[in-house]
This record gives sequence, C-alpha cells and structure tokens, in this order.
Amino acid sequence: MKKYFIETWGCQMNEEDSEKLSGMLKAMGYEVTDNKKEADIIVFNTCCVRENAELKVYGNIGALKQLKKKKPDLVIAVCGCMMQQENIAENIRKKYPFVSLIFGTHNLHKFPQLVNNAMQSQNTVIEVLESSDEIVEGVPIVRESSVKALVTIMYGCNNFCTYCIVPHVRGREKSRNPQDIVDEVRQLAQVGYKEITLLGQNVNSYGRGLSEEIDFAGLLKLLNNTEGIERIRFMTSHPKDLSENLIYAMRDLCNVCKHIHLPIQSGSTRILNLMNRKYTKEKYLDLALRLKKEVPGISITTDIIVGFPGETEEDFNETLDIVKQVEFDSAFTFLYSPRPGTPAYDIKEQVDENIKHERFNKLVDLLNSIGLKKNKAYENKIVKVLIEGLSKNYESKLMGRTDTGKLVNVNTDDKSLIGRVINVKITEALTWSLNGIPV
Repeated sequence: MKKYFIETWGCQMNEEDSEKLSGMLKAMGYEVTDNKKEADIIVFNTCCVRENAELKVYGNIGALKQLKKKKPDLVIAVCGCMMQQENIAENIRKKYPFVSLIFGTHNLHKFPQLVNNAMQSQNTVIEVLESSDEIVEGVPIVRESSVKALVTIMYGCNNFCTYCIVPHVRGREKSRNPQDIVDEVRQLAQVGYKEITLLGQNVNSYGRGLSEEIDFAGLLKLLNNTEGIERIRFMTSHPKDLSENLIYAMRDLCNVCKHIHLPIQSGSTRILNLMNRKYTKEKYLDLALRLKKEVPGISITTDIIVGFPGETEEDFNETLDIVKQVEFDSAFTFLYSPRPGTPAYDIKEQVDENIKHERFNKLVDLLNSIGLKKNKAYENKIVKVLIEGLSKNYESKLMGRTDTGKLVNVNTDDKSLIGRVINVKITEALTWSLNGIPV
C-alpha cells in the first residue's frame, strides 16, 4: 500500500485542513506514515502568520531534494496559507523545481484531482485561486483524535488587523449552513466523540450573510443538546463582536465550556487603534469583568503581540497592566513579525529587536507567575476531566482537560478511561498544567 506524510504548521483551522487532506488520501488508497523516507506523497500544509513558520517550510522543502532524486515518483505537495501570498508559489517553483504540486486554501477539496494532474506532469502543477465563495461539504476526513473533534463553522476574516495576513490568504467571511454543522456534530456524537471545538477566524461573527437569521449564540443553542456531546469549545472570539447573547449562552448552556480565548493583542488603546482592532483597553476590561460576573469560574486566555511598530515603554506597561487586571489563565505571546502586504509592514517606527526581547521576557515572567497562582487554586480540589489519551509528558499516565481548559496529567494508565469524563483530585499545580489522581 502506498503511504503519505503530512506536516502542518499554524492554527487549528490548518490542523483540520490537514485532517481533510488525510481523509482524501485515505479514500485514494494511501496509508499514513510518520517517516518521510517511506512516503509516496509528502504534503506540507503551511502558515504565513509569522516569518519563522515560513522559514521552516523552505528548510523542509530543501531537505527533500536528495529524497526526490532517489524516488523520482515521489509527489511533493505544498499548500496552505503561505501559498496564497503573492509570488510565493512561483518562487518555490523556481527555487525547488522538484516540488510536484502547489495549491492554496480555496481549492483544498480538489486535492485528489490535483495530485493526479501532478503525477502526469513533468513540471510543477500550480493552482492557487485568489478567492472563492464556495463552501464544499462532505469532504472525507481522518481526525487526529477519537475523543475530540475540530469543526469549522466559518471561513475567512473581514477585520483586516494591520499586522495580519489572514484576510488576504483566507478570504472574506463565509458561514456554513447551520444544518450542515448540526448534522456533522450529530455524526461525530454517533461514532463516540465527546467534545467538539467550533472553529473560525472570528466565531463571534458567525451567521452574517446567511439567509437564515442566526448568530453564534443561536448556533451554540442548536448544538448544546446533541446527545453524546458533553463539551463544546470554540475559538477564536474577537472582542469587538463579543455579544451579550454569547455571554448568556456560556452562562446558561450546560455543555458549553467555561473557557473563552479572547485575544487582546495589546493593552494600549493607542496601539490597538494602530492595529485596527476596533476596541479600547477599557472596552476589553469591561468584557472581561462581565464574563467573570456572568460565568463564575470562567478561564480567559488570550493572544499578545510584543513590539508592534511604534510601541513605547508606556504602551508596553499598559499591556502589563491589563494582564495584571484580567489575570489571564494563559496566553500565546508573540514577537511582532512584519508581514509583507499588511499596513503595519510599512510603518517606519519599528521596535529594536533587543527591546522586543526584553519586553517579551518581562511579559512571559508575569504571565507565568499569574498562571501558577491561578493553577494553585485547583490544588486539593476535585474536578471533572475528559480523558483524551496518553500523557505526552509522563510515562504510565493519562491526560485530559477540565471544563476550563486546564491540562491535567492523571496518575493512572487505565486506557479504558479514554473518552470518559472522570473525577480527578488535583495533587499538584504547575505553571501550565495540573497533576492529579482519579477519585
């Protein structure tokens, strides 16, 4: 049997795209392998949000040159967000002529046809569509987990934050039909899935453009009573679109997890304005307080960019201040990465790299101290944990998450617990995880 290998960079939407690529390859008769040298098809699913991700892609493509010489029939495919950027596909074709196939984000469902074209061509096949309004349902999918599943509810983004390339590579917002989403979730429940994560660049704007009047809170209500689904998560939420209805849905719907990922990006209203985020520091604080009041025990996680062009020490101190006030449970922290094609790329007041790193380290130290403090509150408490599988950090232990998204390493190797929600007593709190025993 022929084999395939997929490597994925980027967000959870990229991860789900790779699950669909796996599904199509399985349907074509291929079997997965974790060894590139065994593969007959190698796929790199790329990200362009940060420069480092792009450099990794180039390094990985270059490393395949000798393998392609040994295996002339090897199909090397490069796809994803990075391919949607101007000139990238042509540059790869010229620099790495041994690449068989290059395609973008809008025609992923045509992958089998594109592979067939590449197998019959002596040259690199390139098909990158600038945009598409089409949403294709029923694409085969092989999911990474048998317990939790990613479910995309919408594609694209309309926000055009000045640092972000996503609207340029993923296109404008398109919402899936709610019945298609309901049907997919029901099918997942029927085969044993216990948790779903609803995906979109901005799930809070779900429903716009649909003929049916429905918002994101309404979709959560439709999904909440799906028999067999015990937990519903979602990401990502844009603060400017966080509605009262969504807050009430999180409060009232029993299966919606008490966790929200709400990117702040900066604590400075001045910088937020330069980022085109369309909210202020005060507005974000008001949302955080409202969430904590209406949804007791909620965990709030976030994204923060350090060193956005023009960021002063005062601006950075505003970010530290909001971190202290909100007390985020955790955060994805990034050094600003200039992205060609975005307005921020052309701002002259770039922050010195040494200053960026100093600020970054200071922020991470603060987040670590708050994270440990928040986790310490779990010690000696009994919490419900959905067991997802074997622990990646400890031998002979299982791992899972609380309703609030906390990673818990559970001191048991009883695999029959995988896929079940069990009571766990937390015995030790670490900065980014918890240890516990079943009770």
